[in-house]
Amino acid sequence: MTITCFIRYEIDPFQRNAFKEYAENWGRIIPRCGGNLVGYFLPHEGTNNIAWGLIAFDSLASYEAYRARLKSDQEGRKNFEMAQAKRFILREERTFLEVVDGAFGIPASLMETNS
Repeated sequence: MTITCFIRYEIDPFQRNAFKEYAENWGRIIPRCGGNLVGYFLPHEGTNNIAWGLIAFDSLASYEAYRARLKSDQEGRKNFEMAQAKRFILREERTFLEVVDGAFGIPASLMETNS
């Protein structure tokens, strides 16, 4: 079973670039520590203070092993410290989700109409 850790961030909208740097850093760190990074997402339109991070794992046990590796990763610790020092993350929530078979990763298709 694949699960996805769905992280919802409330960010300081005036520090959007600091969060972007934080997210880009995870692009190197998360895969190295064993997480399958789906992506980080910044607000584009609408609400300007909510960002998302999605990381997939084979199981909750895989997630726990990843968390242990992450705590000992020097670059990961520095990234956490940077976020704490700059205070651009105001709140963080984690939810674990499973994929619904047949309803994920389906590309768009153009429907032909007969005129």
